[in-house]
Amino acid sequence: MDETVRLRLDVAYDGAPFAGWARQPDLRTVQGVLESALATVFSRWGEPPSLTVAGRTDAGVHATGQVAHLDLSPEQWGALARPRRSGALRSPLDGLVKRLNGIAGPHGDVVVTRASVAPAGFDARFSPVWRRYEYRVADLDAPRDPRRRGHTLWHPTRLDPAAMERGALTLLGLHDFATFCKPREGATTIRTLQDFRWDREPDGVLVARLQADAFCHSMVRAMVGATIAVGEGRFGAERLEELRTAETRTSEFKTAPAKGLTLVEVGYPADEALAERAEQTRARRG
Repeated sequence: MDETVRLRLDVAYDGAPFAGWARQPDLRTVQGVLESALATVFSRWGEPPSLTVAGRTDAGVHATGQVAHLDLSPEQWGALARPRRSGALRSPLDGLVKRLNGIAGPHGDVVVTRASVAPAGFDARFSPVWRRYEYRVADLDAPRDPRRRGHTLWHPTRLDPAAMERGALTLLGLHDFATFCKPREGATTIRTLQDFRWDREPDGVLVARLQADAFCHSMVRAMVGATIAVGEGRFGAERLEELRTAETRTSEFKTAPAKGLTLVEVGYPADEALAERAEQTRARRG
């Protein structure tokens, strides 16, 4: 093979020990740990690969369905497929997953769950048609499970999930979500929120499920915090709609803490539509 090979990595991690996804000097991040492992694996074959991710999670945010891609040179790809000393061929991708997890995940807080050759046109960041998150809240009616304390917000009062659902419905659709996004220079805050609902699970825990074409910085946690304020009775769903349409950051609600949030899945179109989707997304973000 004499062309670059793009690989897709599916990744899960406990966000508590990490300062977010994105590489930062002198801080432990998911990208930093994985790219350091890639540098070790490919130390003899040129420039180490870098990762492009579907969604850069903040410090403390977890993931069970994160997606990233990397590009391998022909030499790096060939190195993966070389036979062992015994002469038996190994699966190049299974071998890569095993090595990455051995280097990056000895404590079990980050795991590469799968590696695959990406279809033509695949871009982990720009090809998705949606991202899905979940947020867990244990209010006064839910048990405090110490085993889930790092992944669940313990809320001190009783919440009204029906009111929270009504508030969530006012946010659905294509809008400018500036009210809920931390501004980033040159970045748009226009998004399509495709799904936002609250359910009380059999164990009593409230779970928010949100899906959008993409989320801007702090958007999910801000919307969760806003609907929690509705559930507390601090204001009604109609006020939440007014705050959204104002397109201005506000102190009327608090952004929910990171620990209750998990990126659970990233959705991509059919293989033949990947390149077109990536181009559309780049144009829209621009």
